[in-house]
Amino acid sequence: METDTALPSPYVKQFSVFLINRAGALLSVVRLLEDAHVLVLGLSLQDSVDVTVARLIVSDPETVETLFIERGIPFSTCDLLVVQLKEGAEALSRCLMAFLQAETNIHFSYPLLVNTNGLPALALHLEDIEFGAEVVTTQGFKILKQNDISR
Repeated sequence: METDTALPSPYVKQFSVFLINRAGALLSVVRLLEDAHVLVLGLSLQDSVDVTVARLIVSDPETVETLFIERGIPFSTCDLLVVQLKEGAEALSRCLMAFLQAETNIHFSYPLLVNTNGLPALALHLEDIEFGAEVVTTQGFKILKQNDISR
């Protein structure tokens, strides 16, 4: 059976960049991306004694992957589900309730830095991303794809 590779992924690629704990490490990565005309659309930091993990959602994942490989910047990638929250603050509780009722775990989450159509959006790393997408879709939430946020 042949698969259609032309269909866009329903998920958004996240980069986890491993930074040595020193002043300006995150800034240097952000400036590298800006110099390549790539925007940081989502950001979350997890700090420890030796290293900081910067989780990034960007406007051009292909360019970022090439840049990181060329520059020898250690990174990993994973897919996230990005859910648009239409009704404001109460939409967050509805979204979380949908995951609770479906008994699926959220490993981590953070908001996007950009508004999509003037509405907030939440990036989620889930135990089962396909099941999670089905859960929020049946509850009336819109899932944002990479091309929805990269405009």
